[in-house]
Amino acid sequence: MSQKILKPTQNLVATKYFTARISYTPNNPDKHKRQATFLDAAESLPDTHVFYGHYLTKEVRCHRCGNTWLLPEEKMTDVNIAIEMLQDAFEDSFDVAFLVSGDSDLAAPVKTILRRYPKKRIIVVSPLNRKSQKLKSLATGYINLGEDVLRNSLLPDVYVKPDGTELKRPGKWK
Repeated sequence: MSQKILKPTQNLVATKYFTARISYTPNNPDKHKRQATFLDAAESLPDTHVFYGHYLTKEVRCHRCGNTWLLPEEKMTDVNIAIEMLQDAFEDSFDVAFLVSGDSDLAAPVKTILRRYPKKRIIVVSPLNRKSQKLKSLATGYINLGEDVLRNSLLPDVYVKPDGTELKRPGKWK
């Protein structure tokens, strides 16, 4: 996907992907396997680095009925993104950074980078249904990621890693 959003004159230096590994859940028993397949493929790509946060479970209470349940909450992902962006700006590792996110918590590092390094550009790439007006207003550019780009960026039916290992695209992703 990274290559698909670049202009012909731009070179991709690195792709950094931030996530947390999900655990088995009875209501979606294969979700963690699908994620593991994707992450295994991503980690095998050249110049791609995967950074991991983690999940904490928090108790949520329904204001209407008073029932409570446990809900996993991703932690450290936005912090890891902010640290990497700031470090890359400081080390002059990019001229243009593409931030694929709709998380307005990332407004502060975007604002700081553009203030401290006025020649840098940050293009916010908004995934489907994850738009942030705050990020869009701060960024030097904005791309609304279309369904066609996502569809054309899926893993092939069989992805062969550099070591020869074959990964099969999960059926739900077709």
